[in-house]
Amino acid sequence: MGYVISPPSVAALPVVGSSDLFPVRRIYCIGRNYAEHAIEMGHDPSKEPPFFFQKNPDNILLEGIDFPYPPKSKDVHFEIELVVALKSGGANIPVDQALDHVFGYGIGLDMTRRDLQGEAKKLGRPWEIGKAFEQSAPCGPLHPVAAVGHPAAGGIWLDVNGERRQTGDLNQMIWKVPEMISYLSDYFVLAPGDLIMSGTPAGVGAVKPGDALHGHVDGVGDFRVKVA
Repeated sequence: MGYVISPPSVAALPVVGSSDLFPVRRIYCIGRNYAEHAIEMGHDPSKEPPFFFQKNPDNILLEGIDFPYPPKSKDVHFEIELVVALKSGGANIPVDQALDHVFGYGIGLDMTRRDLQGEAKKLGRPWEIGKAFEQSAPCGPLHPVAAVGHPAAGGIWLDVNGERRQTGDLNQMIWKVPEMISYLSDYFVLAPGDLIMSGTPAGVGAVKPGDALHGHVDGVGDFRVKVA
């Protein structure tokens, strides 16, 4: 038995030190997970439980390909994030077992049509129009846990045209990686191939065509992308 149309290709990320690819199933993104960024966006980080939204696997943009400035927006923002890639999953995962499900880590950008997201917020509508558009998830290659361990502290920053725009430390995450995996698994059945974008530090801002973005996470490496 075949398909009535050709099935879509599998979105995948390269893996450092391997010729094999990591297939992407879902992309979960945690919102306002750094206190200063939560304040920057007008929220009190001490009063909020974690919340999540999703991007689509085919929103991934691989390193070496320019990010095309998207249509219907005049205010597109960058957000540098540590990406967590899962090799296994399940439901109701205990916090103390959560890291056992991690394959590795990477660096990603949660590109956001901030004006469209803002309009959706005012109307009480979902955020997908501002978050899950084409090429909205630029991602670098994944580094297996065997090579980098589980980064829990260290610098995370983003330069735009050589100027530091975002800076923080992984230890500033309100919800740590094991906690967000456990929390997510209470609401979704996690599975191999899932990615979690773990939040962004303060300093988010707009990009324009021609900008060169350089992101870094200590222990994971660097990621670069240009805005077309």
